[in-house]
Amino acid sequence: MPKKVDHTKRKILIAEATWNVIIRDGLEKATVREVAKEAGLSAGALRHYFSTQSELLAFSMELVSDRVRDRALSKKYTGPPMDVMLELLGEFLPIDDERRVEMEVWLVFSSRTLIDKKLHALSQEVYTDMKQAVQHVIEGLIQLGFAKTDIDKEIETRKLHALIDGIALHALLHPNEYSVETMLETVRSHLKSLCMKEEKA
Repeated sequence: MPKKVDHTKRKILIAEATWNVIIRDGLEKATVREVAKEAGLSAGALRHYFSTQSELLAFSMELVSDRVRDRALSKKYTGPPMDVMLELLGEFLPIDDERRVEMEVWLVFSSRTLIDKKLHALSQEVYTDMKQAVQHVIEGLIQLGFAKTDIDKEIETRKLHALIDGIALHALLHPNEYSVETMLETVRSHLKSLCMKEEKA
């Protein structure tokens, strides 16, 4: 009797193989043939799931996005508000091996969005999701009465969003300059600068 294949698990296996090839050899090597080899499948078997490289990359990008979102939503955030906000924002920083891999893959994928419209649309969705998470933090500071009275929510959301992206990029490109402690302390320092009194947050 033929072995029943879990197609969802197979697609995830293929996506993770895509990540491995991209991190090790670069995006240009993430062809259907090379990814199939990495996944231990034939090229024909892989094409059963993804007929083009664009489809393969889109699913692989989406899996990164889904994992970050699911991890962030499944957590039970407890503790002082500033710690909770820092923990949420930490989901978008390479502060452990899992998130570093996700960020490395996403960084490489992002360059491809300039020429692949399908990937660009997905990139825009992720951008919007992250912006909403950052905005939630800024709104939290305001609602809790921590934020300075003259704070501009829209501007501070853009600034914090850009800061998180910048820290993540710098940490990937210059890991010796950005330890986990440095990344988190930089974000914490920025959040405190938005507050009326440091001790209140």
